[in-house]
Amino acid sequence: MRVIEIARVALSCARSLGLVGALWAVTGSASGQTCLSADDMDASTRTALEAVARHYFDLAARADIAILRQNAIPSVASDFGGIEAAVKEHQENFAGAQATARPPFLLQAEGKEPLQRAEFLCGVFGKSGQTANSAVFVIPNLPPGNYGAVILDVAGKIPSTLSFVLQKVGNDWKLGGFYARPTRVAERDGQWYWDRAREFKAKGQNRNAWLYYLEARELLAPVPFMSTLTTDRIYDESQALQPADLPSGGSAVDLAAGGKTYKLTSAFPVGVGSDLDLVVKYAAPDVSNTNQTYRENVAVINALVAKFPELRDGFTAMIARAVEPSGKDYGTMLAVKDIK
Repeated sequence: MRVIEIARVALSCARSLGLVGALWAVTGSASGQTCLSADDMDASTRTALEAVARHYFDLAARADIAILRQNAIPSVASDFGGIEAAVKEHQENFAGAQATARPPFLLQAEGKEPLQRAEFLCGVFGKSGQTANSAVFVIPNLPPGNYGAVILDVAGKIPSTLSFVLQKVGNDWKLGGFYARPTRVAERDGQWYWDRAREFKAKGQNRNAWLYYLEARELLAPVPFMSTLTTDRIYDESQALQPADLPSGGSAVDLAAGGKTYKLTSAFPVGVGSDLDLVVKYAAPDVSNTNQTYRENVAVINALVAKFPELRDGFTAMIARAVEPSGKDYGTMLAVKDIK
């Protein structure tokens, strides 16, 4: 199961099914796709999922890459580089930290061939969609099998979640996915960014609002293929604000700067210490001439802030990164206060 690089799900999956009536306990989203929440599964399964997740957390906290790989499903073990890098990146934060398991989910996919779009509705849903204890998982190209989704809240130096996708192989729960995410960026949590997004929206600063909604959803979604009542609400509030003049969803936009036109490919917030900065990437044929690329980066930053002055209120610094076709890039940071 290739779940290390699953694309972000940006749909309000529950509402798209048109659930109506009173509350419903959902145990299946489609033929051959079943989800059991912690309250629905037998106690031994819940205990086993939580115990395995804690064991894998302990291995990650010790950076025991070899044992983690030995306990992974074959397709993941054969290409373990992504998980290994994530373990090394977060090991210092996990070492000595306490991890608390949230109620797990059991996902059961039937059939003989991989499901192109496996969709699992878990827990109790109402007439408007999700409730406080429900969740929706949408996983592409999922082979048939029994899977566990376990989210750990990690009280490390940086508050984080560590989520595991586990697959039942024989009597064992093997590692199928590893997702470590901070729950705070620039010393603030997802609710703070959600509140600020609403404030920007009320002031008509829709680009700032959109970018802050993105950050809120990123912090409040432990894995990219899971949606909850909270992430659905953020999605609903933000969709009308999606700007046509900033890159989003894989769509590039053009920006005129210094007599040239640059193709912006992505824009997203990033935390640097206690500051929130905005990163803008653009396509460049070559970045080997760093002096020239620096000047072009500065031109892009100046043009972007001149075109959208509201960005001064949302971010401490702007970072432009020129990216050549090979993937090699060159970045420049300017503090907003220094941008004329």
